[in-house]
Amino acid sequence: MASEALGQLIEGMRANGPDFTRPPAEARAEFEGLLATMPEPEGFTFHDTDLGGIPAIECHADGGAGEGALLYFHGGGYVVGSARGYRGLPANLGRAAGLPAFAIEYRLAPEHPFPAAIEDAVTAYRALLERGVDAGRIVLAGDSAGGGLAVAAMLALREQGLPLPAAALLLSPWADLACEGRSFVSKVEEDPSLTPAGLRAMAGHYLQGADPRDPLASPIFADLSGLPPLMIQVGSSEILLDDAVRLAGAAGAGGTAVRLEIWPEMIHVWQSFAFMLPEGREAIEAAGRFLRDCL
Repeated sequence: MASEALGQLIEGMRANGPDFTRPPAEARAEFEGLLATMPEPEGFTFHDTDLGGIPAIECHADGGAGEGALLYFHGGGYVVGSARGYRGLPANLGRAAGLPAFAIEYRLAPEHPFPAAIEDAVTAYRALLERGVDAGRIVLAGDSAGGGLAVAAMLALREQGLPLPAAALLLSPWADLACEGRSFVSKVEEDPSLTPAGLRAMAGHYLQGADPRDPLASPIFADLSGLPPLMIQVGSSEILLDDAVRLAGAAGAGGTAVRLEIWPEMIHVWQSFAFMLPEGREAIEAAGRFLRDCL
């Protein structure tokens, strides 16, 4: 049974959730305002850095961490959101995995359409390698659009012949920018934060005429063979539920190890609300165990 805190969160999101159908500048301001209301987690040091010229937030848990890096890509439909606004989630995931975390400020659409975000993700990963971080000690992670971006980045790395990371963690990934999953219809009433209209608007800003079935835009259409182990966490109350299920199926069909967790009653990226949701803390702990096992 879901916690009482989840009900309170859903009520608040239904009353004050972001409207992604608004013009990008308005949607960004509204979304950053919501992110600013989330408390910064205690027990971390944050500082600005860059990875190959890509601005980033570096997150270290007090007491130190092991060698390596968790490279994080924030959500926001490729249009809104920021590494700074999301910093609590990669920080908590890095601590759970025993790694310092780097959350990058990849370029956003519509000013920087597809594939700019992928280019920035690859540049940041290359920079970690150039710093001397072994690929076997790097994990990728991302939520929503950032989850899809993590997979697209690995596809680009594979194409370029670069060593792949040890694993990837995908939280409520948006992996089909054609927005054709059945849950886009069946879960509309349950999802308090995302709408089909909002995601289609974001897809339009990002793609700007590109094919939504391009494997780098929508990894469910990609050959996912040869990728490192994946862990996918998704809530049963999300319109993106089918994106996660179909992505896991595509990975499995390609012979890639994948662990799919569907959490009953959970909403989109509930892990970001770990400060109030026990289910968020439990999911982060489970993700940390998976990532540590892969390192």
